[in-house]
Amino acid sequence: MTIHIYNSLTRKAEPLETVEPNVVRMYVCGVTVYDDAHIGHAMSAVVFDIIRRYLEFRGYEVRHIVNFTDVDDKIIARAATLGREPLDMAAQYADEFLAQLERLNVLPATAYPRATHTMAEIIAFTEQLIVAGHAYPAEGDVYFRVASDPDYGKLSGRSLEEMLTGTRFEVDPRKESPADFALWKGTKPGEPAWPSPWGFGRPGWHIECSAMSMKHLGEQIDIHGGGNDLVFPHHENEIAQSECLTGKSFARYWVHNGMLQLVNPETRQVEKMSKSLGNVVTIDSFLSQYDADVFRLIVLSSYYRSPLTYNAEIAADNARKLDRLLGALLPALGSNESGPSVAALSQSVEHARSAFLSAMDSDFNTAGALAALFELVRAINVARDAGVGGAAFSAAQNSLRELASVLGLRLSPQASRNQQDVAPFIELLIELRTSLRKAKQFALADTIRTRLTDLGVTLEDGPQGTRYKV
Repeated sequence: MTIHIYNSLTRKAEPLETVEPNVVRMYVCGVTVYDDAHIGHAMSAVVFDIIRRYLEFRGYEVRHIVNFTDVDDKIIARAATLGREPLDMAAQYADEFLAQLERLNVLPATAYPRATHTMAEIIAFTEQLIVAGHAYPAEGDVYFRVASDPDYGKLSGRSLEEMLTGTRFEVDPRKESPADFALWKGTKPGEPAWPSPWGFGRPGWHIECSAMSMKHLGEQIDIHGGGNDLVFPHHENEIAQSECLTGKSFARYWVHNGMLQLVNPETRQVEKMSKSLGNVVTIDSFLSQYDADVFRLIVLSSYYRSPLTYNAEIAADNARKLDRLLGALLPALGSNESGPSVAALSQSVEHARSAFLSAMDSDFNTAGALAALFELVRAINVARDAGVGGAAFSAAQNSLRELASVLGLRLSPQASRNQQDVAPFIELLIELRTSLRKAKQFALADTIRTRLTDLGVTLEDGPQGTRYKV
């Protein structure tokens, strides 16, 4: 089977063909570190973590680069508000985000380059564009000459004329065209600055990513990822400056995730997450309430290119989904290793695996892959009730764990660890309840069941005995 990826550049799904056989070079635009990271940042990180995990599962070596923009107008403005040094503040937020990614079970990238560590490459890149006639200096700044690129606009699908009439550009008499964008910005009082042939200054946003990508992955990459809010102008400008420098196609596949949006609990209206609305959900605040697997299930349940809707009800629903997955990993109640129920379980495992691969091969359709997992969960639970155990039952559970891990699900949340702590006591009460029922002391047996229910422990009586869920 071949993996197909939707390419934002060609606007169609295409078979994956890499620059280097069996190697995927993937660059993903990371965060601009000027405040606490929120679950929108987490969404993008999880999406590309899932893509990476699946590519590696299919046998590819993935060279995964995720940048930090650590010098930028937003960083400088917020640092001034807080009375902090911009680069120190950015470094703190970057380190905090890396710790949050670990808690979210996001695999470490091959490298996390930072703009401030790439100045030599950025300056050299800019110099070469000037020599080639694609950029020009202007009183300490350097601008990219958009008119020099006949393909400008191919990612967003807008011509330069349409952009000039439909986009608001900053008026600057030093620019040859309003559409020209800054590669280098001359220093201003109180801003971080580095020496360059054009005087002290700092890079523009777009040149940072092109320079970091080429430094770590070379002139051509396979996948360039990021949120769909970056298509224009960021990714459009990355393509222009990179391809004008090298004369080669920059990225084979442009992959964009949708944006996270919140449902207002009072109005039920979908709204953008923003500080002005007071509805920002930070990663830390989410993880203080839920296991990381819950957030990953929220992301997995939606198509990555579509908007992801979030509210407390959705979080609670996915917490229940996690309980269902964990429930399928409870021990067998019987020991049957042959017969129709065992054959049906083995067949369900094969079907789930096939459906999982088919879904993920189709542009990383995680919702379809998740549906395959829950079909396997249902088959495992049916087999448990039928008394299936032994190697066949263990093999089915191992398949569930394996496929779940491809999606980055740990299936071992804090709740399950707490459950393990109290398991001997719950099992003792179940044994006592069973003895009471045999002695026909049903009132006392029902009292045990009721009290356990009050504590969040559900008992399920079946042909093979009683099992419980916390």
